[in-house]
Amino acid sequence: MTSARRDRADPVPGVNNRARYRRILRFAAWHLAVTWWFELVLPRLGLVRVAERTRARRMRLFAERFHALAVDLGGLMIKVGQFLSSRLDVLPPEITKELEGLQDEVPPVPFAAIRALAEAELGAPLSRIFAWVEETPIAAASLGQAHRAHLSAANAADAGLRSVVLKVQRPGIDAIVDVDLAALRKVGGWLSHVRLVANRADMPALVEEFAQISLAEIDYMREAVNAERFAADFTGDRRVTVPAVVWERTTRRVLTLEDVTAIKITDLPALVAAGIDPAKVAPVFAAVMFDQLFTEGFFHADPHPGNIFVTPGSPSAAERPWKLTFIDFGMMGEVPGRTRTGLRKLLVAAASRDGKGLVAAISDVGVLLPSADTAELERAMTQLFARFGGMGFAELREVDPREFVEFAAEFGDLVRSLPFQLPENFLLIIRAMSLTSGVCSSLDARFNLWDSVEPYAAQLLRNERGNVVQDLAQQGLETLGVALRLPKRLDGLVTRIEDGSLSVANPRLERQVARLNRTMHRLASALVFGGLLVAGSLVRAADPVLGNVLMIASAVPLLQGLWVGRRGL
Repeated sequence: MTSARRDRADPVPGVNNRARYRRILRFAAWHLAVTWWFELVLPRLGLVRVAERTRARRMRLFAERFHALAVDLGGLMIKVGQFLSSRLDVLPPEITKELEGLQDEVPPVPFAAIRALAEAELGAPLSRIFAWVEETPIAAASLGQAHRAHLSAANAADAGLRSVVLKVQRPGIDAIVDVDLAALRKVGGWLSHVRLVANRADMPALVEEFAQISLAEIDYMREAVNAERFAADFTGDRRVTVPAVVWERTTRRVLTLEDVTAIKITDLPALVAAGIDPAKVAPVFAAVMFDQLFTEGFFHADPHPGNIFVTPGSPSAAERPWKLTFIDFGMMGEVPGRTRTGLRKLLVAAASRDGKGLVAAISDVGVLLPSADTAELERAMTQLFARFGGMGFAELREVDPREFVEFAAEFGDLVRSLPFQLPENFLLIIRAMSLTSGVCSSLDARFNLWDSVEPYAAQLLRNERGNVVQDLAQQGLETLGVALRLPKRLDGLVTRIEDGSLSVANPRLERQVARLNRTMHRLASALVFGGLLVAGSLVRAADPVLGNVLMIASAVPLLQGLWVGRRGL
C-alpha cells in the first residue's frame, strides 16, 4: 500500500500527511520546471518549434499524471481536477478531456466507517432513525458520499416525507483538506513569483478563495441553509425544484435531504424514453442559470451533470411536463451588486455585438484594471464580433483554423499585455458558466449560447429601461464634452502638422518589428552559444584547459539570449 493510500485511510495528522504534502509539492515543482523550460527558455533561444511540436504530448502527459494523482489521493485534488476539466475556454482538450471523468471515479468509503461517523453525529443508531439505509452509495464524491434511505415511521411523520438521501462526510476529511490547502498555498506562492502568471492573476488570493469554497463545502449546516435560500429564490417558478431539508437529522457532517433522484440531465436516452426532447432542456437550463447569475445574485457554482436532474411531471402540464431539479448546494457563489450590474452590461454588449460596450463592461466588472489602454482592445473585440459573433460551437469548429491564427497573431500580444485580474468570486462565476455551456452542448450539439443570451439580454433591457435612459443621457453628456473640446484639439493638431512634430503610430507594425529584432538577437546568441559549446567539446579532448574555457564562455551568449527574451515579455 502506498503512503498516499494510507493517508486516505488514516488521515490523522502525522508522517503520512507530511508524505501527502510532499507528494503534491513534488508533482507541482516538476511540472512547473518542465513548463518553464519549454515555454520560456526554449522560445527565448529561438527554439519555438521545439516547444510547439511537443506541447500536445506534454499537456496530455501532465493530465494523465494529475489524473492518477487525484484518484490516488482524493481530497481536494479531485476538486482541483474537476475545476481544470471545466475550463474548456482556456485549457487545451488534451487536459480537459483527460480530467472530465474525475467526478465519477472517486472510490467510496466502506459503509462501516460511514455508519460510525453518522451515528456519532446523530447521537443514535441508524436503525433507530431509519427503517432502511442502502449500504451501496448512490454517489461518492471527494468530500463525502450519499446513501438512499427511508425514515422510520415516527421520523417520517415528523419530517412529512419518507424517502431521503443521507449525505455523510468522508471520515477524517478535515485533516486531508488542511494538508491539501497547505500544499496549494505553497504552489500559489511559487506561481506569484512567475511574472507571466503574477501579471494576470493574484494566485495566493485565488487559492484563498478556493480554500473558503472548500471549507464551506464540508459544513453541511451551511449547505442546508443554501438549499433553502436557493429554493426561496425560485418559489413559484415552475421550471425548478429543490429537495427539502430534514433539519432534525442534519449536523455539520451529516445532511438528510428529500430523495429527488430523477433523470440525469445529460442522460439523453433516458430523456428521450421519458418523452423529453433534450434540445428543449438546454435553453431552459441556460435561462435558469442566467437568472441565478444576473438577477438573483446567488448561484449554484457546481452545476455539473451529476448535480442536475430532469424530473418528469404531468404530461398535461400547460408549458412543459418536466422540471429541473438541483441538488448539492455546498458550492454556491454570490455576485455583489456592482459586479452584477457590470455582468448585465457585459451580457447586453455581447448580445448586441458591441465591442466598445463589452470592454467598458469588463472594466466595470473589475476584470480589467483602470490603468489598461482599452482603445486597441475595443478594436479587437469589434473585429472579433464582426467575424465570429453569434456562432455556436458546431459552427466555430467549421471555421478555417488559419482565421483564428491570424486573429491571434494580430491581437495576441495586446491581450497578453493587458493588466487583467480576477475579482472576488469570479472563479465561481467562470466555473458556473463553463459548466453551463458544457451541459447545454451535451444536450444539443447545435446549441448556440447566443440564442439564449440575446432574448435574455433583451429582457434585461426591458427590465432596466430606466438605467438604459440614464446611460444614454451620460453618453450624451460625454459626446457634448467631446464636441466642446473639439475646436481646441483641431487647432493643436494643425499646429503639430505645420511644425512637423506629428507622428503616426502603428502598434501592430511596431510589435512585429520589435519581435523580429528580438528574434534576430536570440538567433545570433543561440548560434554563438552552440558554436562555443561544440568547439569546446571538440578541443577538450586534446586541450582540456582551452576546451573548458570555451564551454564556460558559451554561457555568456546563452544568458544574453535569455535576457533579450526576458526584456521582450
